[in-house]
Amino acid sequence: MKVICDQSALAETLGIIGSVIASRTPNPVLTCIRLTAEDGRLTLAATDGDCGLRMVMEQVQVDEAGETLVPADKLNQIVRECPDATVTLENDKQALFIRSGESMFKIYGFDPAEAPPIGEFDQGSVDCEITAGDLVVLINRSLFAAADEHSRYAINGVLVERTGTMLRMVATDGRRLAVATGNTNSGEGEARCIIPSKALSIMRRILRNDSAVVRISMEENKVHVHVDDPSGQATLSSSLVDGKFPPFEDVIPKDQDKRVTFNRQTLWTAVRQAALLTNEESRSVRLHFQDSQLTLTSHAPEMGEAEVHLGIEDYSGEELEIGFNPNYISDALKVIDQDQVVLELKASNKPGVLRTGKEFTYVLMPVNLS
Repeated sequence: MKVICDQSALAETLGIIGSVIASRTPNPVLTCIRLTAEDGRLTLAATDGDCGLRMVMEQVQVDEAGETLVPADKLNQIVRECPDATVTLENDKQALFIRSGESMFKIYGFDPAEAPPIGEFDQGSVDCEITAGDLVVLINRSLFAAADEHSRYAINGVLVERTGTMLRMVATDGRRLAVATGNTNSGEGEARCIIPSKALSIMRRILRNDSAVVRISMEENKVHVHVDDPSGQATLSSSLVDGKFPPFEDVIPKDQDKRVTFNRQTLWTAVRQAALLTNEESRSVRLHFQDSQLTLTSHAPEMGEAEVHLGIEDYSGEELEIGFNPNYISDALKVIDQDQVVLELKASNKPGVLRTGKEFTYVLMPVNLS
C-alpha cells in the first residue's frame, strides 16, 4: 500500500475514527484502525465490537493498493504532528511508514485479516432519509439529557421514533427530559429504537456538511447510518440499547398555569451569572416570579450570594418561587437556536417546562428550596 493524503483532512478523519476505539479492551485489535487503499480512495475503519465506523477519503493519490491494521492512537498522534501539507502512508507487511516533509515514522501493526468485520450499508433497507443539518439539530437537542452509566440501562441512550416523515428523539436521565422533533425527507409507517449515546456522539461528528444526505436503517438489534458527503462517504453501524424506554409522555406536564417568554440569550446570561455563586453542596438557583420581574438568587456558604434581576412583561400567574439546577437550564438554552423561549410552571414542587414551538420540549425537575 502506498497513498498520499492531505495532512489536515487525514488528521480530521483519524480524529473521528478514533472516537470509536474502545478505551479499555483486552483485545489489541480493537484499538486499531484498518486502512484500505484502492480505486483512488482511502477507507478507514474501526470498531469497539458494538459500534463500527467506516469513512472514505476521496481526495487522495493511491500509488499502490493495499491495506494495513495499526494502533489508532499512535497513528493519530503522528499525523497531527506531521509538518508538511501532505502525508505519505506506505506499508511493508505489518509495519506502516508515515512520511511528511523530512520526517519519517514507523509503527508496527497487525494482520488486517484479524480486524473484526463492520457491516456494509444496505441501500435497499433504508428506513428514512434526512439532511445532515436537520439531524444534527435533533441530536444536539436530545443527547445532552441522556443518562451516563445509569443503572437503568434503557436510558443510557436516546429513543428515536419515526412516524411517517416525523422524527422524534427523546432522552432523559431521570431528572430532566428532552424531546426534539423534526421532519425527514422520506419515510413510511413507524420505526422505533434506542441508540446508545456513544453512537450518537460519533454520528454527530460525521455530519460535517449540513446539506449532506443521511440514510438511516433501523433493524431489530442494529442501526445503520450512511452519509453521502462531498468529501467522502461515512457509514456507522451500532448495536441498539436493550430494554424499554420509560413512558416519557406521562412526564410532560399538561396543566401549567404560569407562562413567561424570554429572550434566550438574556435568560442564559442571567442563569450563568446567578450560577457563579453556587457549589456542589448548593447547586441551585432560585427563580422568584412576581408581577413584571424575575429575580434569580443563589447562595453558597463561605462564598457569598448572587442576585440578578430580569424584567418580564408577559408573566401570567400568581407569585412563585422555584429552584432549579442552573446547569440543567444552561444545557437546554445552549442547544436552542431560536431567539425566544417559553418557560411554563405550576408550583415550586412541580416540574418546569421549557419550549420552543413544537420542535423542542424540555422538562426539568425542581430542587428543594429548604
